Amino acid sequence: MSELLDIFRALADPTRLRVVALLREMELAIGELAIVLDQSQPRVSRHVRILAEAGLVERRREGSWVFLRIAREGAVGGLIDQAKDWPFSPQEARIIAHDARRLQAIRTERMAVAERYFAEHAEEWDAIRSRHVAESEVEAAMLAMMHNRRLGHLLDIGTGTGRMAEIFAPTARRITALDRSPEMLRIARAKLVEQPVPIDLVQGDFLALPMESASIDSIIIHQALHFAHEPDRVVAESARVLRGGGHLLVVDFAPHEDEELRTRAAHARLGFSDAQIRGWFASNGILLENTQTLEGGELAVKLWLGRRRSDEDQSPQAHDGEGQRKRLAA
Repeated sequence: MSELLDIFRALADPTRLRVVALLREMELAIGELAIVLDQSQPRVSRHVRILAEAGLVERRREGSWVFLRIAREGAVGGLIDQAKDWPFSPQEARIIAHDARRLQAIRTERMAVAERYFAEHAEEWDAIRSRHVAESEVEAAMLAMMHNRRLGHLLDIGTGTGRMAEIFAPTARRITALDRSPEMLRIARAKLVEQPVPIDLVQGDFLALPMESASIDSIIIHQALHFAHEPDRVVAESARVLRGGGHLLVVDFAPHEDEELRTRAAHARLGFSDAQIRGWFASNGILLENTQTLEGGELAVKLWLGRRRSDEDQSPQAHDGEGQRKRLAA
């Protein structure tokens, strides 16, 4: 009962109701909220603290920014989902509509920042893309390889601009897009705001994923593994958070000798072989189900799809079946 009272006390303020209405639309930084509400940051921070203490709002730090979102777990999420049906007075409804119009300016500014970033880095990205098959072909191959597989809660490791989250959103139930760079996450946030599924943007390290073990249904690592000095540890961390029967798709370059990518683009590894990926998968309970090579240009792009072993894979029947397949193959 005390928890419920805390929730209603937190909501018993016009400004905090406006905050909740805004955060239902999109994640916002404290400074962005202050702009929309036309209030000082300290005052907005005080309201946010009350909402957070009541379990209504979650805070997440990305570099020097703190982003806010509505808590989605438990009874709070269900309560806030009904906010559109709350009996707002005509004056309150006008204020919320006014805030929504000001919120559009925040969306516009985010997109402008994203466009400036793309323009500044277009030459660098185009130089890398020109060395391999068209990205559209890579994406088509990825979608085909994951077709008819249950994505569920998808983790996009090294999301960058959020492109993988964007193309897999129509078939996932929920997406967590992870990147170390706060700048990249802000770009992705602007790009992904209109997607049809919940997308959580999380700052984190692929060597220490901020998720519980066996909590993720599927994982994509697209052109991010080559940045790892210890890629075997990235695979191990991915396997840790992947549930039994879940899929891991790694997309990266085949082995090459283009040292310029190491010196100019910070690639720690110059591609990976099938044997390397198969070994790392096997060491972490992942069965390599499918591979594909996309030729075209100086660099070949590889797709490796693995499935996390489940309890069924450990059953005597599964071992008998595997032994029979080996005997037939021999």
